[in-house]
Amino acid sequence: METNHFPRLTAMAMSIAFVGHMASVHADNGTEQSRQRTLTPIEHVIVIIGENHTFDNLFGGYRPGRGQSVKNLLSEGIINADGSPGPNFAKAAQQQASNLNLYRIDPAQAGPYATLPQPNTTYATGQSQGVPDARFPADLPNGPFQITKYVSYDAHTGDPAHRFFQMWQQYDQGKMDLFTWVGETVGTGPQNNPPMTPANTYQGGVAMGFYNMSTGDAPYFRQLARQYAISDNYHQAVMGGTGANFFAIVTGDVGFHNLDGVPDVPPANQIENPDPQPGTNNFYTRDGYSGGSYVNCSDPGQPGVAAIMDRINGLPGKAFNGGNCAPGTYYLVNNYGPGYTPAGELKPLGPNNFTLPPQTVPTIAESLSAKGISWKWYSGGRNNGNPTSEYCSICDPLTEFKAVMTGPLKANLQDVTDFYQDVLNEKTMPAVAFIRPFESMAGHPANATMSGYENFVKDVIRRVKGNKKLWAHTAILITMDEGGGYYDSGYVQPVDFFGDGTRIPMIAVSPFARKGHVLHSYTDHASILKFIEQNWGLKPLSDRSRDNLPNPVAADDNPYVPLNRPAIGDLMDMFNFGHGVEQRSERGEDHRAEL
Repeated sequence: METNHFPRLTAMAMSIAFVGHMASVHADNGTEQSRQRTLTPIEHVIVIIGENHTFDNLFGGYRPGRGQSVKNLLSEGIINADGSPGPNFAKAAQQQASNLNLYRIDPAQAGPYATLPQPNTTYATGQSQGVPDARFPADLPNGPFQITKYVSYDAHTGDPAHRFFQMWQQYDQGKMDLFTWVGETVGTGPQNNPPMTPANTYQGGVAMGFYNMSTGDAPYFRQLARQYAISDNYHQAVMGGTGANFFAIVTGDVGFHNLDGVPDVPPANQIENPDPQPGTNNFYTRDGYSGGSYVNCSDPGQPGVAAIMDRINGLPGKAFNGGNCAPGTYYLVNNYGPGYTPAGELKPLGPNNFTLPPQTVPTIAESLSAKGISWKWYSGGRNNGNPTSEYCSICDPLTEFKAVMTGPLKANLQDVTDFYQDVLNEKTMPAVAFIRPFESMAGHPANATMSGYENFVKDVIRRVKGNKKLWAHTAILITMDEGGGYYDSGYVQPVDFFGDGTRIPMIAVSPFARKGHVLHSYTDHASILKFIEQNWGLKPLSDRSRDNLPNPVAADDNPYVPLNRPAIGDLMDMFNFGHGVEQRSERGEDHRAEL
C-alpha cells in the first residue's frame, strides 16, 4: 500500500491551522449539535455533479484571464477562436483501426478518416431515434467540430460511447485518436434498443463535438471560471460510465460482486468479454448495460485484462497497489443498478437481474458520521424514496451500501427539494453536501442539455449566496461524473487497472477561491475526498482508496504530469486561505503562510 501522504501538513502546522476555524457539526436530523475544528475557514463543502462532458467539450474554447494559462483545444491550436480547424487541427485527427482477434487498447491502425462519420441522434430528445443526424454535415473535417454551428446551445444531441473497455481503446495509450472508431465499432453493446450490430452502432462521429466559450457557449460557466477557479487537469476516476464514477466519488474505489461482503463469482452472463466476436472488427463478445460488466483483473488470462495491465506496468513509476486488483474479485466497471431501492428495500439478484449486490466498501458518509460531521446526499427526483422520472438510481451511489441503507444514515439521502429548505438556515445546512441534479438538468447528452445544467448550478449558487452567513464559509465544487466519451486532448495518468479516465470540468466557487486561477496539478474524484479529509482531519477511507495517494510533484516546465506517479492532488491550491493554512505550489512543494 502507498502510505506516503507527502506533502501533508506537519503536526505543528496542522495544530496552528486549526486555531480559529470552527465549523458547525449537526446531528443526522440537521440540528446544530457541537462545534468542529476545520483546517481552513471552509465550514461547508457542496459538491454538484453533472454528467458526461469532458474538459475540452465544455472548456475547449476558453480563454483565461491575464497571467493564467490553460491547456485546451484553443491553446493547442487544434481550433481557432471561431471554432474552425486551427493550425494544429491534425493533432486531433481520428484513426481507423483493425481489431479482429483479442482485445487490444492499441489496435493496428488503418489510416485516418477522410471525414468524420455523420453524428447520430442515438436517443436524443425530440429527434428520430438511432439515425444519422441531418442537422450536422455528412462530411465534417476529421477532428473536433463546434456543435453550436449546426444546432442551438439548448438542443439535444446524440450520446457518445462511454464504457470501460471502450474508453481504454479511445485513449489509445495517450494518443486520444480512437474516439470515433470505437464509437463506430462497439457502441454501448448489443443489448440496447435499437439493438446495436457490428454494422450500425448508432454513434458515428458525435464524440468529436465541443461547445465554444469563445463564441458565447456556456456563458455562466465561463463567468464562474473568470471569477473563481477551475482545474484543467481534473479527471474521472474510472474509465467508463456513470455508475463506476459515482461509486468512486464516495469511496475512491470500485464495487465488486460479493455475498455478505465476501467476493464471489457473478453469473457467467455478467462477466465482461471485450474480445471481438468472430468475423467482426472490435464488436465485443459480451458487453452492454444488460450484459457483461464484471472483471476479475487479478487474472491476466481473463479477456481484456493483460492488455491494460501491460500498459500500466510498462510506464515509469508503479501502479497503485499493483493495479488495485484483489485476488479472485470481480469488479463492476460499468452500470448496474444499486442493491437497494431508494426506500431501502433489497433488490433481487441473479443472472437476469443486473444489480450490484449490497456493498461493504468504506464510504465518506461513514467516515464523516463517525466524527460527528453532518452530511447529506441530495438527488433530484428521489421524492422521499418514491422516485420520479427525474431520478437516476446509479447517480445516488450511497443506496449501494449496507452501512447506509440498513441504519439511520439512510435518512441522509434526500431530494434536491430538501436542499432548498436546508440552505435557508446556516445551522441546518450539513457540513458536507453532495447534489445530483434532476435528470433533465444534469447535462447528460441526448436527454438533457448543458444549458440546463448551467441553470441548475446557477440556481444552487444563488440560493447559497442568498444566505450570507453560509456563503461566507462555503466551497462549492462543480464537476461531472465522467466525460461521456467525448474527445479530450489532455494528459491522463494511468493510476491502476481502473483508470484514470479523461479530463472533466472542475470549478471551485467560494469567497476563498483564487480569482481566475487555472489549477494545473493532477487531480481526480479522489481529490474531493482528500479535500474533505484534509479540512476535517479525517483518515483515508481504506487501504485501497485513492485518497491514500500523495499530492503530485511536477517539473517546472510541465505541471500536468506527476513525477511521483501515481499521485493525486487535494484541490487546496484552488483556494487562498491566507494566514494559518499551509499552501502548496503545483510542484508539490510546501508553502506555509506566516503563522
